[in-house]
Amino acid sequence: MKILDAVKQQHAALTTLRRDIHAHPELAFDEHRTAALVADRLEAAGIETHRGIGRTGVVGVIRAGTSKRAIGLRADMDALPMQERNTFPHHSKHPGRMHACGHDGHTTMLLGAAEHLARHPDFDGTVVFIFQPAEEGDGGGREMVEDGLFERFPMDAVFGLHNWPGLPAGSFAVHAGPVMASADRFDIEVLGHGAHAAMPHLGVDPVVAGSALVQALQTVVTRTLDPLDPAVLSVTQFHAGEAYNVIPDRARITGTVRAFSTEVQAQIEAAMQRICQGIGTAYNVNVRFNYMRGYPATINTPAEATVCAEVARALVGEGGVRTDVKPSMGAEDFAYFLHEKPGCYVWLGNGPGEGGCTLHNPNYDFNDAVIPTGVTYWVNLAQRLLAASAA
Repeated sequence: MKILDAVKQQHAALTTLRRDIHAHPELAFDEHRTAALVADRLEAAGIETHRGIGRTGVVGVIRAGTSKRAIGLRADMDALPMQERNTFPHHSKHPGRMHACGHDGHTTMLLGAAEHLARHPDFDGTVVFIFQPAEEGDGGGREMVEDGLFERFPMDAVFGLHNWPGLPAGSFAVHAGPVMASADRFDIEVLGHGAHAAMPHLGVDPVVAGSALVQALQTVVTRTLDPLDPAVLSVTQFHAGEAYNVIPDRARITGTVRAFSTEVQAQIEAAMQRICQGIGTAYNVNVRFNYMRGYPATINTPAEATVCAEVARALVGEGGVRTDVKPSMGAEDFAYFLHEKPGCYVWLGNGPGEGGCTLHNPNYDFNDAVIPTGVTYWVNLAQRLLAASAA
């Protein structure tokens, strides 16, 4: 509790910082102001700082004691391309850009933890603070890995945190296994033969074929997969034609696939390919199918999840930590880090989500009341994993 009390003394200043970041949102790989702010504060705290990792990422390093053990703590920095509807003073100053997922809060909490540990390096080993760009679909985590993150900054395990509306403010959810799904995309083009709508026998209708295809795709999850393997296949776009009286010559169908294992992803892709071929034959159309792998599933390693749950319980009590919350079919590019290292990605409760305060909603705002809890969790986790007695 002494750490929490010390962090609470910084609460007002950290809230001001969080709201400043919120008011100046930056999109993927354009986080120049945010990255500079982070790097400047790390350097001001006497922390070894590295800029431009994974294009606009920032890494800070604190070493204490003699142990060679090292851990990574990660926060994301980017905003979303959407218009904010909030009218409070710290609303977005940039039309069409908004911190609607709480990355402003994540950045602030990790900065607060770095500054606290710089003042009180009560651990034995190395803490690597990872401020990642471009989480919202552009693969900033992958970029950092490809830029040599783990070679340049060796670490034994890596940890992430995301606020979660719907969980009580300041509580935690910890998963020992899958926590976020993979996110694949698909494009399907159905090529027929255009004709006058009053003379359909003179054409080959891609709209009818595409409609049958959409219906058939809904059997992939329900009739191809084991019912105990969670997956989602959603068709999200169907584009065809421009006139009331013209049968178009093509239709375009797109969507997303979510799963928790590469085996299920492969099963879905193969089934979709088979259905596309079958619809093409049945309706005399040419079906072009393109399946694009996106973020892999985010899967926590059990040992690290156990430690995170223990650290969270020590901070907020037994009742404040849940290990039975269902994983999300949303995706998270922290997965790229967990493909390289063991680790754990936890959810920190942001409150009930009333009035549209949910992720990716134009009325969302990060709950500043949970900043001290998040900062203290990071500090306690570093101290637990790098305790001198564990050397």
